Amino acid sequence: MITFISIFLVILIIITIIKTAIIIPQMTVFVIEKLGKYNRTLSAGFHILVPFIEKIAYKHSLKEKTINVPEQICITKDNIPVAVDGFLYLQIVDPKKASYGINDYLYATTQLTQTTMRSIIGKLDLDQTFEERENINYQILRAIEIAAEPWGVKVNRYEIKDIKPPQTINDAMEKQMRAEREKRATIAKSEGERQSLINQAEGKAIEITTISEATATGLLIIAKAIKAEGGQNAVSLRLAEQYIKEFGKLAKTNNTMIIPSNLSDVSSLIASAASIYKNSDKKDLLETLAKKQEAIADKKNLLKK
Repeated sequence: MITFISIFLVILIIITIIKTAIIIPQMTVFVIEKLGKYNRTLSAGFHILVPFIEKIAYKHSLKEKTINVPEQICITKDNIPVAVDGFLYLQIVDPKKASYGINDYLYATTQLTQTTMRSIIGKLDLDQTFEERENINYQILRAIEIAAEPWGVKVNRYEIKDIKPPQTINDAMEKQMRAEREKRATIAKSEGERQSLINQAEGKAIEITTISEATATGLLIIAKAIKAEGGQNAVSLRLAEQYIKEFGKLAKTNNTMIIPSNLSDVSSLIASAASIYKNSDKKDLLETLAKKQEAIADKKNLLKK
């Protein structure tokens, strides 16, 4: 009988130890109650509870949790319904408050997120909801942080997953975007053509400037040469040569004989050139001018006949 009792006690002790000895994993905490009242919070490691007096009331993970906030319909300031969903990132920082401060902190934070979202979207126009995502995320985060503090929960961030306007609004936005792209393409093409015309005009201006500068330089050189000694005589001689040369070309290429109305002017011009060459001992050139004069006289006689 004594042996049976001893065996029973041993088995009871073993079962008690098994039930009261606990090993808590990393990043996990157990909330312990003693006789139905909060006693302590146990962190990772090996622990032994007092049998029949202490018990594990709550288990919490200290890891960051990702909560999928379900899609909901929000009405914008310009009365357009949009479907909005997102993700909420939070973690427990005070296991005691998370156990006794609220019944279900996950459900509470989800509902609070949706309520805050509807409130913020209702203050914005449709275009602003797309443009101010960062601002919306920040406002929701601040609102939830303040509300979740008594629950022992820290909200790290909130991210909008998607904003879906009605299909009719999507079609209108697509048309608007297409028109905007075409407008930008037209503007870019016009700008390219304008730049091309500007470049051509600049190139032409440079060409004209270069020619003008070269002409001006040439005129200055000629002007200096004319003012120099013998310059006037050189000019007269040059004019006579050009006159006879061009007149000779005209006579060769035209079927009708053309002569100056006053041949005395031609003779005087040639005589002036001849005097210049005479003073300069240019006999060979004078002979050429004389031959040209004789040719003109012959043509005159021919016309009279």
